[in-house]
Amino acid sequence: MTRIGLTGGIAAGKSVVATRLRELGAVVIDHDVIARQVVEPGSVGLAAVVERFGDGVLDENEALDRAALGHIVFNDPQARGDLEAILHPQIARVAAEDEARAVATNPRVVIVHDVPLLVETGQSDDFHVLVVVHAPADLRIARLVETRGTTLPEARRRLAAQASDEVRLAAADVVLDGSGSVEHLRDQVDELWRRLDEQMLQEQEG
Repeated sequence: MTRIGLTGGIAAGKSVVATRLRELGAVVIDHDVIARQVVEPGSVGLAAVVERFGDGVLDENEALDRAALGHIVFNDPQARGDLEAILHPQIARVAAEDEARAVATNPRVVIVHDVPLLVETGQSDDFHVLVVVHAPADLRIARLVETRGTTLPEARRRLAAQASDEVRLAAADVVLDGSGSVEHLRDQVDELWRRLDEQMLQEQEG
């Protein structure tokens, strides 16, 4: 098994990388998807979130109102920390279960943990390879505003809530340039996959 940690600043192109790695044969464990699963209606996670933040984070169907919660946590570092303390242990548990199932099926599997806050949560040393997708902050802000309908102040707050580019890049084993086209980024993933393939082959022969 090879464990890859995949992270990057918001709107840097991480989803393009994850999609291409999945196409190439990796098992991608998306921690954002798991984060939504652990706060589904009726879950222990949602109950804990409501206990901390109140009924105002629920919509009319008693499901989590992610926009309302996001407005709270992206404007209050303490609130964000409280939310992470609730969710991260549960996300880690589900991710570990998903990984175990994948390894049981194929002991030589390449597993990619797609983790937006990988560096921020102290997981940098948990992987054989840490891949960071990087694009300049101004470009990422423009992408958030133009393609996701985020307001400019909200886009800036979301970037500020993540690790700085310098901290993220310092932790990286591999940096992929997400500032260009989708095709350019996918080509870089293909090259990374080729190098990983060669490395695994050498280890098997050794």
